[in-house]
Amino acid sequence: MSLIGKEVKPFTASAYHNGEFIQVTEENLKGKWSVVCFYPADFTFVCPTELEDLQNEYATLKELGVEVYSVSTDTHFTHKAWHDHSEAIGKIEYIMIGDPSQKISRNFDVLNEEEGLADRGTFIIDPDGIVQAVEVNADGIGRDASTLVNKIKAAQYVRNNPGEVCPAKWKEGSATLKPSLDLVGKI
Repeated sequence: MSLIGKEVKPFTASAYHNGEFIQVTEENLKGKWSVVCFYPADFTFVCPTELEDLQNEYATLKELGVEVYSVSTDTHFTHKAWHDHSEAIGKIEYIMIGDPSQKISRNFDVLNEEEGLADRGTFIIDPDGIVQAVEVNADGIGRDASTLVNKIKAAQYVRNNPGEVCPAKWKEGSATLKPSLDLVGKI
């Protein structure tokens, strides 16, 4: 079942952020745009490349009013150790949530039950706490954060411009569509 259009389910978790341990709940995902990025495990191979790539886009995401949360089934303690010992992860400024109970991964339907690890899932959540976009990749396929930026811009445009939609490969400032009877069969 798709999570698109559904509100984020309640959770409470410990996280590592800027040298401190903090508590995060679903309420933190409201009032602004959020990206929740699940990955299988700390101290692995594809994961640090993805999280570093996400950090490289973090300033742009912040300019768009977006907060980023990475999540794995590791603990917040493991996130700190990884942050302290990995050059790539040491750059991260966004919040790293620990999900050892696997509740958050289950809530977002990305838990690989057999392995006890999260799949590579990315969720764009609007300021009301409603999921607007979902991407889930197989374990060996890394994500590209630059495409995430474009999806967020499109989601924000659609939210701010009711009655308009963004076509494939839409970029900020390009033409949108206004679905109507006049367009049926003409695209």
